[in-house]
Amino acid sequence: MPASFLHGVETIEITKGARTIQTVKTAVIGLIGTAPVEDVDVEYKTINEPTLILNETDAVRYFGKHKAGFTIPQALEAIFDQGAGICIVINVFDPKKHKSVSDVNLSDIIGGIDDTTGKRYGMKAFEDCYSLFGYYPQTIIAPVFCEDSAIVSEMNIICNKIRAIGIADAPVGASVQDVIKGRGSQGTINFNTSSERIILCYPHLKVYDSESDSIKLEPYSQRLAGVIAAKDIEKGYHWSPSNTEIQGIVGIERQLTSMINDPTSEVNTLNEAGVVTVFNSYGTGFRTWGNRSSAYPSNTLPTNFINVRRTADILHESVEYSMLQFIDYPIDNGLIDAICETVNQFIRTLIGRGALIDGKCTFNQDKNSATEIANGHLIFDITFMPPTPAERITFESFIDINLLKSLGAD
Repeated sequence: MPASFLHGVETIEITKGARTIQTVKTAVIGLIGTAPVEDVDVEYKTINEPTLILNETDAVRYFGKHKAGFTIPQALEAIFDQGAGICIVINVFDPKKHKSVSDVNLSDIIGGIDDTTGKRYGMKAFEDCYSLFGYYPQTIIAPVFCEDSAIVSEMNIICNKIRAIGIADAPVGASVQDVIKGRGSQGTINFNTSSERIILCYPHLKVYDSESDSIKLEPYSQRLAGVIAAKDIEKGYHWSPSNTEIQGIVGIERQLTSMINDPTSEVNTLNEAGVVTVFNSYGTGFRTWGNRSSAYPSNTLPTNFINVRRTADILHESVEYSMLQFIDYPIDNGLIDAICETVNQFIRTLIGRGALIDGKCTFNQDKNSATEIANGHLIFDITFMPPTPAERITFESFIDINLLKSLGAD
């Protein structure tokens, strides 16, 4: 507060204008499952504790090498095969509680809150990630366990809370017919869901196992998560993960008909039902194939596109975190202008990156009554549009006999 009397000169610094908004981390995968921690040095054992894994060395140090029945080591290898990504891993296998890995059940994965300590465990521990690391996972997977509907349902709840995308596999051995039927009310697999936050993928993938010198099946979800993270880093989160080559696989569980111009092909039929699959045609390699979440086809809003949903999440989360610097400031025109300009500056940056087509933050006086402002409440409108993927390209071809007039012309 200025002094009541001053015989001299003073300077009062006033902060005005836009502030910086940092984009939240996107290439972060939340992985929950089981690891052979009895093979890990005591100082690195982690049970029901979100653990940050940045590379393959950390993966082996904290969760051991692949061992039959355990899911985490295999999943980390599959993710890092794609070339990039950060993993937050929760191991629910506790040798003190489980005699063997087969004793781990769905309730261990779903988790809850300890009545005595208040500590979250299982999948619910992902809610602690921001306070631990400064960011949440943007993609969540539970390989093998996600083949159960109860896990998919809980995954959707967690994803809604932390603005993430969950990926679920169809059960091993499911046919195309099983998967399509599973999207309906009479389905018997875990695919009867309609959520912008759940990606359904099929089939399982074939991978060469050097230790046994044999081909084994592994869940698609873990490699799809790796593809999404790698695509985020290489191209940006506003790119669809579809039509990207999958690294480290030698085949797929069930051969699917794949023709880019055949609407009756099995890969197109699966996409039409809201299932992400694998495209493999002559000379193409094995590619992720599908742009839409399980919200499709019942939901035809642009947010059923995976990249549009993720772009909206990242915009909202980045803006919300940046508002801490404005919370509890005196409400006046300067504050309103500063908030609008801060958000608009960020939106212009996203437009420049190609993450948005256009967008704007505005202050609508009609929504901000004197009563609301007197109660310390401001409302701003954000209008924006991310780019949708070029899922369908049509050529209209014309045979024009008038072009024959050019014959014989000099």
